[in-house]
Amino acid sequence: MYAIVIDDSSAMRMILKRIVTNLGFEATLAEHGRDALDKMDAADHRFDVALIDWTMPEMDGLEFIRAVRGDPRYDDVALMMVSAESEQSKVVRALAAGAHEYLIKPFTPDAVAEKLELLGLLDPERLTAGV
Repeated sequence: MYAIVIDDSSAMRMILKRIVTNLGFEATLAEHGRDALDKMDAADHRFDVALIDWTMPEMDGLEFIRAVRGDPRYDDVALMMVSAESEQSKVVRALAAGAHEYLIKPFTPDAVAEKLELLGLLDPERLTAGV
């Protein structure tokens, strides 16, 4: 399975990459939404999930979600906002725009795994096995 991690913080990209890689994903990293769209367009595979920060330069997470939801090629990509933006109105806006899940920073690796499991991207047996 393939994940794209979109965050302007290189440290956060590496943290999320390590988590999803440990869960069995191959991870691609992007610095902002425009970078992610370019990498998705150029990939020779489809992405199963995008983990998206809200606040980024060039194209923020909400703009990215709207762009992906407006492109039928990406209808089957699960979108999970992973952001420090915790205001209820922002969570609602992201979900209304097409995000499937919303995870507030800081988070634990288990919280990421639980969200991916809710999205149907992880076998619950793997979670109990301590992956």
